[in-house]
Amino acid sequence: MRLVNPVMTASGTCGYGVEYSDFYDVQKLGALVCKGTTLEPRGGNPQPRLVETAAGMLNSIGLQNIGAEALIKERPQSG
Repeated sequence: MRLVNPVMTASGTCGYGVEYSDFYDVQKLGALVCKGTTLEPRGGNPQPRLVETAAGMLNSIGLQNIGAEALIKERPQSG
C-alpha cells in the first residue's frame, strides 16, 4: 500500500478515528488504525485491566468493542 503520508496512529489509540476529528485533521494522516472490532460485541476482560510495571504500563482490555453491526449503524463516518 502506498501512503501519501507515512504517519499513522498506533492500533486503538484513537478509538474509531472520529473521536479526534475535533482536535486534529485525521485526513492528514497516512492511515488511521482503529480499535479492534469483532463480529459480535465484546465486553472485554474484567477489571483491573491495567497495571503499572517498572518498564511501563501493561493492558489487557480484551478487545472490548461494540461489534461490527453497531459500528456500521451507529458510528459517524469521518471525511
